Amino acid sequence: MMGNSKAEGDATPDAVEAFERLTEVSGRAQQMMMEFWTGEGMKTGARTGEALTQMEQFTSLWADWSRAWATADTEKLLKLTGDYWADSMLLWAGMLTGRPDAIPDTATGKDRRFAGEAWEAAPIFDLVRRSYLLASHYVSEGLGVFEGLPEEERRKLSFQAKQFVDAMSPANFAALNPEVLAEAQASNGESLLSGLSHMLEDLKRGKLTMTDESAFEVGRNVAASEGKVVYEGPLFQLIQYAPATKQVHEIPLLIFPPWINKFYILDLTPEKSFIRWAVEQGLTVFVISWAQGSEALKDHGLEDYVLEGELKAIDLVLEATGAPATHAIGYCVAGTVLAATLAYMAATGQAEKVRSATFFTAQVDFTEAGDLLNFVTPAMLETVNELAKDKGYLDGRWLSTTFNMLRPTDLLWGYVVNNYLKGKEYTPFDLLYWNSDPTNVPGRFMKEYLGGLYRDNLLARPGGISVQGVPIDLKQVATPAYVQAGKDDHIAPLTSCFKLTKAFSGELRFALAGSGHIAGVVNPPASGKYQHWVLPAGTHTPPTLEEFISQATEVKGSWWPDWIDWIAPRSGPKVKARVPGKAKGFPAIEDAPGRYVKQRIV
Repeated sequence: MMGNSKAEGDATPDAVEAFERLTEVSGRAQQMMMEFWTGEGMKTGARTGEALTQMEQFTSLWADWSRAWATADTEKLLKLTGDYWADSMLLWAGMLTGRPDAIPDTATGKDRRFAGEAWEAAPIFDLVRRSYLLASHYVSEGLGVFEGLPEEERRKLSFQAKQFVDAMSPANFAALNPEVLAEAQASNGESLLSGLSHMLEDLKRGKLTMTDESAFEVGRNVAASEGKVVYEGPLFQLIQYAPATKQVHEIPLLIFPPWINKFYILDLTPEKSFIRWAVEQGLTVFVISWAQGSEALKDHGLEDYVLEGELKAIDLVLEATGAPATHAIGYCVAGTVLAATLAYMAATGQAEKVRSATFFTAQVDFTEAGDLLNFVTPAMLETVNELAKDKGYLDGRWLSTTFNMLRPTDLLWGYVVNNYLKGKEYTPFDLLYWNSDPTNVPGRFMKEYLGGLYRDNLLARPGGISVQGVPIDLKQVATPAYVQAGKDDHIAPLTSCFKLTKAFSGELRFALAGSGHIAGVVNPPASGKYQHWVLPAGTHTPPTLEEFISQATEVKGSWWPDWIDWIAPRSGPKVKARVPGKAKGFPAIEDAPGRYVKQRIV
């Protein structure tokens, strides 16, 4: 009796303490919510409105399914339904009898979201996990019941199905995720409170936080290569980097980064910096730092980025260096526009200004442009018009979220789980800091880019677009070109980038890099990571990607040395190193990276 009373007495304070703790956590959560809605949250109407507009746009895509169901093959649908229920029964039977070998393969796939031991330790969560895998399989298989759908429509449905499946993962829901529940229990609810705080802060900022942004500062530990801003205009600043060698090649290098992101993806830490590495190879390196989209730039479209952007920068570099020509690099969308710029220059007798052109993951024919095509719908283009109507530009946070939706598990839901559900503190990571530093884009350009290039594929058609009245025909471009693509690129797919090898009429070299849109480009030789595939020097690029892959040699590590070996013989004799700010008419305006790139969306 006394022993039982003591046990009960020992347990009572614990229960009371737990209840008090729960009450405290709930009260603090309510206070945080009230402060958000009555304070900063009330100021975020425009931002959250844009987010809601995007969610409405995404939801509206499901109307496509009603049209698809009208084409469904009844016999296939009945068989698929029967197979699903049969596998479901096998799953339940295997779980209840403790016979994992009886569980169907459709419920046993590997998925890193469920790699933790907690998902298998408790039978209920193991069942939840396997049920989800089973349902996911049949959602994907269900596309086979739609007969006679155009390939474009089938691709769109497949994309939507994947978005739905990723969103409905039990890992994304606190009550269904054993790891989230364990964190909450171990921390007496503090993890949930921390996650709520993270979520409210992100709502205020209008974007998802991915890393500890306080750990980085542009110009200090990212974008820190030494140089000077030597020109400033309404559309861009021109940065010239300090030489690392006493002599440099006569032909300089001008880099056009995408204006949908900031240029310092090519100048992260010193160890990862392509800019610093190129300087060390004896090149005089110039980089464009684009201005943020603003009301002042609302009427700037593709033609403006050709004439006032890339062509103007080429002329400035030639004037600043006295060189007869420059090398040019175009990354992603800047590479797309570089192709148009070269065609315009060829048509107007200016082709000799560019000695060679390098394309990082760039597209000119958008017929196989990947998952982004699924966003280019009439409803999406109307959304772009609406979002850009008042201010004249598209908010970079909206664009960033759209790109993240292309890989939702890695770039969206994983952070929702860690940041909001588990309340984890952010880890410093320079690449994620750059990814979290988006840029606004002029509305006119986005409409022309999405509608004219992605939807209508006008750049691939001779005369499809004109620049200052000059029809653009890419076949007129005879400038030697180096084309790089990423094997696993989800933004500019390999099959789409390879089409660029057939767009021009001049000498060309193609390099296939391991990894994707960023890591495939930013892969310094010292890291020893990934690999690349190239043909022997001087070998003509075959007409198909399949032939290239069958003939190419795999080389371990970075493709950068292959690029410098290709570009150096085209770079002229060595001359005295050029010091930024010393050329007549090009004084040092400010230290690199300049103030344009330091402007952040808040």
